[in-house]
Amino acid sequence: MPAEAPATPPSPLKFLGPQWFATVMGLAGLALAWSAAVPQMGAAASWVAQGVGALALLVFAALLVLNIRREQLHPEALSADLSHPVRHAFLAALPVSLILLATLGAALFGAAVPWLVLWLLGCALQFAVTVWVLARWTRGNVPGGFQWPGITPVLIIPVVGNVLAPLAGVALGEPALAVAQFGLGVFLWPVVVTLIFVRIGVQGLWPDRLLPSVFITVAPPAVIGSALLSLGAVPAWSQASWGIALFFLLWSAHVLRSMLAQPFSVAWWALSFPLAAFAGLTLRLAPTGQPFDFLAVPLLALATLVIAWLILQTVRGLRQGTLLVAEG
Repeated sequence: MPAEAPATPPSPLKFLGPQWFATVMGLAGLALAWSAAVPQMGAAASWVAQGVGALALLVFAALLVLNIRREQLHPEALSADLSHPVRHAFLAALPVSLILLATLGAALFGAAVPWLVLWLLGCALQFAVTVWVLARWTRGNVPGGFQWPGITPVLIIPVVGNVLAPLAGVALGEPALAVAQFGLGVFLWPVVVTLIFVRIGVQGLWPDRLLPSVFITVAPPAVIGSALLSLGAVPAWSQASWGIALFFLLWSAHVLRSMLAQPFSVAWWALSFPLAAFAGLTLRLAPTGQPFDFLAVPLLALATLVIAWLILQTVRGLRQGTLLVAEG
């Protein structure tokens, strides 16, 4: 009998899921942080913000085209993502990326119709994803429904990501809509945080490959603080949000040793946007005095170095074929 032909390995495109839009979130967040540094660092910061923003837009366009192609060639892969207890939440990384790109465009180039359209599209999709994710919980403890293994910080992206709306909504002339969506995110934030802590108590921490997702807990208070400044709130509320973000950053740092023992994966990009958002809030609070003016530039440098390292590791992983593979 003739020997069986070796099985053809699956195409790397099959594993390029929505979680890869976390790279856009990190890059756009870093560009926004650099744009917030213009008062301290001048025009050079604006040029860096534009360069990083252009890279974020390029990566977004490439991922969008590749994900459309993935759906055409591997529709079962997207179905598997949408039914997965953890990966389904990454669907929100797409609308969050749209909101962040619109925010960046408005910050760098001023309010304009293209940014408004992009912002409205991102906000509408983000709201829809939030409803879809929470509607899954009504199915109960069944596959695709509410299950403790699926309660991880990744849920913050679809459920709490609505707090991003005011960052551009006010400047784009839609403050009422921005506040309404912001209110939804603020309302659901403590719900998700409570569920995360309960899950840790009931089932323990999530798998090691998801350890970087702990840093996502830094993002909500950091974004809420910046959003409150955009809405004209007194700085004290944003300073309080900064303190909460600092707590979650230090809390998350406790997993660094275990995280560094794991092979690099796209999950590591979970560090990027939270660090950038925290640096951005600190820069916006710098005019209010200590400790913000002292920590602003070092935190921006930290976020920049971490994201630069993530880019290098991602390029290396793609070249070596270690990233676009099935989960272990």
